[in-house]
Amino acid sequence: MRQRIGIIVTVVLVLGILIAINAASYEGEDERQDTELAPNRSTYHSGSTGTRALYDFLSESGYRVMRWREVPAQLLADTSPGVQTFVIIGQTALEIQEDESMSLLMWVERGGTLVLVDRNAFLPGSGGWEVASKFGDFPSPTVNPGDVGEMTENVKPIQPVQPTLLTKNVESVMPSRFAAAINFTGTNIYPPVSAEPVQNLQESDDFADEPTPTPGHMGPPAAASTQSTPLSPAPVVHLEDSRGALLIDYPRGKGRIVILSDPYIFSNGGLGLRDNLQLAINLLTITNGLIAFDEYHQGRAATRNAVFAYFSGTPILPILGQLLALILVILWTSSRRFARPLPLSQIDRRSSLEFVASMAELQQRARAYDLAIENVYSRTRRVLARYAGMEYNSPRSEIATRVAARSSLESRSLEILMRQCEAAINGEPVTERQSIQLVKRLRDVERALGLRMRARDARQAIQKG
Repeated sequence: MRQRIGIIVTVVLVLGILIAINAASYEGEDERQDTELAPNRSTYHSGSTGTRALYDFLSESGYRVMRWREVPAQLLADTSPGVQTFVIIGQTALEIQEDESMSLLMWVERGGTLVLVDRNAFLPGSGGWEVASKFGDFPSPTVNPGDVGEMTENVKPIQPVQPTLLTKNVESVMPSRFAAAINFTGTNIYPPVSAEPVQNLQESDDFADEPTPTPGHMGPPAAASTQSTPLSPAPVVHLEDSRGALLIDYPRGKGRIVILSDPYIFSNGGLGLRDNLQLAINLLTITNGLIAFDEYHQGRAATRNAVFAYFSGTPILPILGQLLALILVILWTSSRRFARPLPLSQIDRRSSLEFVASMAELQQRARAYDLAIENVYSRTRRVLARYAGMEYNSPRSEIATRVAARSSLESRSLEILMRQCEAAINGEPVTERQSIQLVKRLRDVERALGLRMRARDARQAIQKG
């Protein structure tokens, strides 16, 4: 154990250093410096570029809101919670793939409302109209998104172009100087606008026969779906400035697509300016249904592991990963030899008395009294022969006579004792009591002749006593 104290202390120091480094280098999401060049538009983020204020306001105001952390295809599933408005805000951490955009557009055609709030989001077309956005000033990394003066420098409030449901109770909004301009071009090849109320859209035929939508510019739908769409697919402008439109919407199938070209209006830093909050409420509550904010593409995908989800965003997971790597390194190095092999030192840790006690217990349980007598008598006969100056295999009568001549023992009693022991060893029945008596008499003979035990047995006997 003492030889490994250095190794144990080293491992503890390494673990302490790893924990200290992770704790010192850990930087919480809300502690990072927000920039418009790399914003975080998540509803979990409370920084200037986040949208947590909007989400919390809607939730506390009684609106049905949720954070969507599944793939967009789940909107079409039968187990979907019934989302009516799907919101994608800003430049997402994960790019929206082609199959995901197809799922979103298919969901819109079935009656959903898609709200895109970004300067350069994927902008699906509207019938024969092509929608595109044009950047304003490109954000600089030195601009502080929490500074209203920097974000709205030389920008004037924008008033609605016309009174619509999206601009209800909105006198003016304050965008940022980085807002993009929405432009759309094309020819309306559809029939004139019908006077049929918008509510009748919900009673139109299903769009199951329509061709599969594709992201980007979308061509005209099939003739069957054209007849079931009473409204013109031309985008309607709600807010615009000298550069172009800031807010438009247009129908697609049974649903609608709303595009706002400046996420600053929805962000924590700009939500309280002018009527930005009222505009956000209007855009998200077109339908009185469940509002889902896209968190999947913000890097907040749902995890199936509750443990990892609990420690997500903390330095615990990096620490565990580093500890695992350290353990693997230790295991790899411990199985490799870096020098010549050395034999292990052999230390005799056994005690002869322990061995004798174990053998005696086994013989007692097996009632092998003859073996017990043989173990003791063999050694006693050997020392008697050595004491008499004769060989071990000499007759017992001669050994007894020679021993009696050199000691005070009687020759006859010693010969009888040797004969009884040999008879028990050779198979004559003997009881436990008889065997004990024979062993005791053998020990008395050794003691009378002064035949000591081996030095090692004597030391062990003293230590045990």
